[in-house]
Amino acid sequence: MFNNWLRNNKMAMWILTVIRVYVGYQWFTAGWGKLSSGGFNAAGFIQGAIANSTGDHPSVQGWWATFLEHAALPGVKFFNVLVPLGETLVGLGLILGTFTTFAALMAIVMNAAFLFSGTVSTNAQLLILEVFIVVAAANAGRIGLDHWVMPYVRSLFHRKDKTPTMTTKPNARINTKATV
Repeated sequence: MFNNWLRNNKMAMWILTVIRVYVGYQWFTAGWGKLSSGGFNAAGFIQGAIANSTGDHPSVQGWWATFLEHAALPGVKFFNVLVPLGETLVGLGLILGTFTTFAALMAIVMNAAFLFSGTVSTNAQLLILEVFIVVAAANAGRIGLDHWVMPYVRSLFHRKDKTPTMTTKPNARINTKATV
């Protein structure tokens, strides 16, 4: 019942638009701040998360620390580009209402990664709001560019063949004898 309301109700559409723009603004400003500062480096954050995976009450799970240590830290140059660019693009997508569901899914992935790394901040709040956007699906982007973009994208994947179809087999004999 609540899912149906989120997906179809006009009041929900307006509420979701406000939530979407708020969440998008948070992501855009975070990403743009990193891009415009000219020197974002995730190495310190990753090393801090790895350090928080030990002790009596670790805030980072061991499996995540292993991923950070053996994949993220060696590939930190990739993450130095991916994180600020991803945050900025997710923010733009949510603010403009373009590929809204996909942008919210990518935001969930980033929030989960930050939460796994032991950073609470606003990540939990944003994650909950993003789940509402994803559950609402198209209704969350209805007041936005998705109103025009998504029908166009669907038309690219669901083009109908305009050529006439034959109703008989090409070599089929047609009975021309009249029966009385």
